Amino acid sequence: MKNWRRIMAFLMAFGLVAAACGSGGDSSPETTAATTTDAPTTTAVAVDTGGLDELNVAYFLEWPTANQVAQAEQTYDDVLGLTVNWWPFASGNDMALAMESGDIDISYSQGLTPFANYVTSGADHVIVGVAVSYADADNCVAHPDYGVSQDNAASSLAGQNIYTPIGNVTHFKLLKMLEHLGVDLDGVSLIPSEGGPAAVAAFENGDVAMACAFGGAINTMLAAGGNLVMTGSEQEALGIRVFDIISIPRSFGDDHPSVVTAFLQVTEDANAAYASDRGSLEETIAAAAGMDVAGSNSLLDAFTFLDRDSQLSDAWLGGTVQAAMKEQMDFFVAQGEIDTALDSYDAVVDTSYLEGVR
Repeated sequence: MKNWRRIMAFLMAFGLVAAACGSGGDSSPETTAATTTDAPTTTAVAVDTGGLDELNVAYFLEWPTANQVAQAEQTYDDVLGLTVNWWPFASGNDMALAMESGDIDISYSQGLTPFANYVTSGADHVIVGVAVSYADADNCVAHPDYGVSQDNAASSLAGQNIYTPIGNVTHFKLLKMLEHLGVDLDGVSLIPSEGGPAAVAAFENGDVAMACAFGGAINTMLAAGGNLVMTGSEQEALGIRVFDIISIPRSFGDDHPSVVTAFLQVTEDANAAYASDRGSLEETIAAAAGMDVAGSNSLLDAFTFLDRDSQLSDAWLGGTVQAAMKEQMDFFVAQGEIDTALDSYDAVVDTSYLEGVR
């Protein structure tokens, strides 16, 4: 736990002034060759680009989402009248840093916890939509050699290493799960994750008793003989809701409101096309996510893509998302991970852009 405190202190003290690269290092924007799949029908919208030539969007590889058909078919480009660059990122923390530095305009499917961490520390970002709701696609997998189960976690994890992302919802879920299972948090060592492939490597090497990740890494570790200590539905029973958001720097929305609304409109229409006929879109989504169809589908089975009205309801952006951020940050304060939480997170949710979607 001490390692996490030092890392979080560094991120909060210096992360907001770091010159983070929107490309995530030496990578370049992902471009996907057009396929024979028909692009989803998109509602016509008027877009004032405000002098923009390009839009930079952060997303995750190996994280298949319904809107990736519109990404692959360049529907976003056509509707917005802009070149849309899709930059792959390894974590929601990196997305927050890139938005803070001005290199990313929209983060698609950013984790709620990294977002909440950064706005708590002063970043002026806002949530404009809910990207995806999920539970089983984000979890911790125990290595078979350690014999970890719900019944013996308190003893079998004592003194062991756990590989996990830091400061995101996976980390929050892990801490809540360990607390529920009676594991002494000071008696385990949390090793900061460097991403899904690194989690798989640490797991397969037997270096850790448990590795936590999201997306395709979960399937890989389970296929290698690992086991879930708690299922996603069991974690949800503890009150842990797991979902990703669509976020922007507040200043970008102020300067380019119709661009944000148009982006959400294309996303809404892509989600509707997926709900109507998922089967015909699966191959395109898998290719855009950098996965095979079987692996992509196994994650899609765990995903729910909410329509506009659902997102605007009290169950989501109407109050529940704000309450979830408050709960998570108060929990981190109680655990000694951060010093303070905001009194309210109402001001970091802006539904005005989504209200313009038809």
